[in-house]
Amino acid sequence: MAEEIKQKKPVGKTLGYGAISLALYAAVFTNTDTITDYFTRGGWYSALPILTVFAFSFAHGAFASNFWSLMGIEAAHTDTKVVTIEKSVKDDVRSNKVARKRPRARAYINPFHRL
Repeated sequence: MAEEIKQKKPVGKTLGYGAISLALYAAVFTNTDTITDYFTRGGWYSALPILTVFAFSFAHGAFASNFWSLMGIEAAHTDTKVVTIEKSVKDDVRSNKVARKRPRARAYINPFHRL
């Protein structure tokens, strides 16, 4: 008797992170002069663009992840083995290969070095 586990759709998180992303973009594009002034001061202010990028990346990434989950698209699990015809042919070809030692040309100056 298989029991289906239904996960709750992340509607609230999607809307929340979408609103945060939208607010961040609106704040940056409406205050470009102020942001340019602070970002170009140098010193410790030079870390502000990096921190801003991290904040945008987190908000937009969380929004996108929840959006795709809401649409029903999930990442593939690594423990699932997907076998295609191309992979099985490649595996067969690889399994037939035998590692052989390649012949190498050798020249010895000292004839007694292996004694």
